[in-house]
Amino acid sequence: MPSNNLIKRFLAARLSPEGQFGLHLTVGLVLIVLAGIAFGEIAEDVVEGDTITVIDVQLAHWFRDRATEGFTRAMLFITHWNGITGTGVMTALLAGWFAWRKAYYWLIVVLATVPGGMLLNVVLKHIFRRQRPSLDDPLLTLSTYSFPSGHTVAATLFYGVLACYLVRRNPQWPRRVLIVGAACAMVILVALSRMYLGVHYLSDVMAASMEGAVWLAVCVTAVSTLHRRRLAHGRPSWSERRDPI
Repeated sequence: MPSNNLIKRFLAARLSPEGQFGLHLTVGLVLIVLAGIAFGEIAEDVVEGDTITVIDVQLAHWFRDRATEGFTRAMLFITHWNGITGTGVMTALLAGWFAWRKAYYWLIVVLATVPGGMLLNVVLKHIFRRQRPSLDDPLLTLSTYSFPSGHTVAATLFYGVLACYLVRRNPQWPRRVLIVGAACAMVILVALSRMYLGVHYLSDVMAASMEGAVWLAVCVTAVSTLHRRRLAHGRPSWSERRDPI
């Protein structure tokens, strides 16, 4: 019986929204594990040339055969808007907003998440060294490696941080669902633009979204735990109450 009570207390602490090692840490760890497993499965399939690589090639040609001038312009706008320059500008603006509001924990999150995750993606590209899709008369050509998609990672990280921040500021569930849905829609649009333009395969963008989810969960969970540990030890908070993490 004492052991059962100990287990119950442990589970209650892990599922409690309060405390430095409560629900936030449990959710973060679960997301890290699940997204990490998904990334590993995709990466393994790509390396071994499993069925997904056949689907990759078929889908790449399907998009190219159905390209239209108007849709191509729209996809180019989305892909350039969410490129290195565009993401850098949006990240700088968001960081400036957090600094102005003295939301220093969120400032740490965005500075660690977006640049750090994009750097991680460069490392992974050079580990896997996958070539870009080879198409006749391509809409866009790039000489760098393909797996995972850098644009999709950047979108997952930036819109993920923005969604986390807005969700924490909006306790109403309908608004939270709308915020998460909008963030996911932006990531999907960016991923679609990369596939449509013929510079990434489906597996590239799928793996990139999982990679981004892992890194986002690591950064948000780590900074949130740091915040709660400081509060638990009676140290002054760096973040104002109106911008909790």
